[in-house]
Amino acid sequence: MRRALKSLCVVMAATAAVTTGCAGGDSGDGGRERADRKPRPEALTWQQELRNSDAQQHLTAECMRRQGFIYWEDRTLTLQESRPVRYVQDDVAWARAHGYGGRIDAKSQRAREDNPLGAYRQRLSASRRAAFDTALDGGGDARTLTAPLPGGGEIRKRSGGCMEEAERELYGDPAEWFRTGKIATGLNALYGGDLMKDPQLTDRLRAWARCMKKAGQPYDDPQAARDAVRVDTSRLGTARADEAFAAERRTAVADATCARETSLKAVASARETYYQDRLRDRFGEDVDTYRGLGRQAYDRAVRIVPERD
Repeated sequence: MRRALKSLCVVMAATAAVTTGCAGGDSGDGGRERADRKPRPEALTWQQELRNSDAQQHLTAECMRRQGFIYWEDRTLTLQESRPVRYVQDDVAWARAHGYGGRIDAKSQRAREDNPLGAYRQRLSASRRAAFDTALDGGGDARTLTAPLPGGGEIRKRSGGCMEEAERELYGDPAEWFRTGKIATGLNALYGGDLMKDPQLTDRLRAWARCMKKAGQPYDDPQAARDAVRVDTSRLGTARADEAFAAERRTAVADATCARETSLKAVASARETYYQDRLRDRFGEDVDTYRGLGRQAYDRAVRIVPERD
């Protein structure tokens, strides 16, 4: 539900003061100030985020090779298999092919388990293994990055070696990328509860549930449908995996069809934008910085790796 598919101006006029670029309602100096204001960076699409990730892997692998080590890049999933399944999914064709992505998750899990990097590292001598770790992430001498979380507390990570070098080449400042990223992606902790109780969203969820019931899928919301699919898949086990996947696809297709027919995704996205915009006075600058750094990285990524097939 992260992407805004509609301008909030057409959904709720009362929020015009916190949005930009809305037709009507501008007058005097306020309109001129908005016209002079630098446009806010747009969020990356999931395809662009994936390409940034692939570029970061590639840069890390190149750096490790220069250090005398092997580093495997993971491009196991196709572009369409890499598509994230969000709270609201209204792509009927994708659901018909992949359901909720259960088989994709299993494929990804197998790839992680079979990743040759771990076995390669274990075959190294103790001294070479230590050198590998230092080359990859700085080892024990790596610096610690700290980022505050919007809901309170903080999160830390080590930054060094080839992983930091790759981030620096893509994003410019790994510390700023980490800090603003944790803020931008952590805002849901501040508005998630209000969003799920929002009258416009709950109205569309009720419409979605009525649609699903007519389709023989009696669930209150998309998460309940997915939870039921997971339970059913686990119950049927590997011996009846094809039967489980057929049921997963039926539920997912009904889910996506009802989401499309009830405009659930558009309303959910618009309402989320509303709650995010209410936080712009506190976090807007950090969100814009995060998005700007991501777009800067994408401009570099397209020259480093091709898009997945």
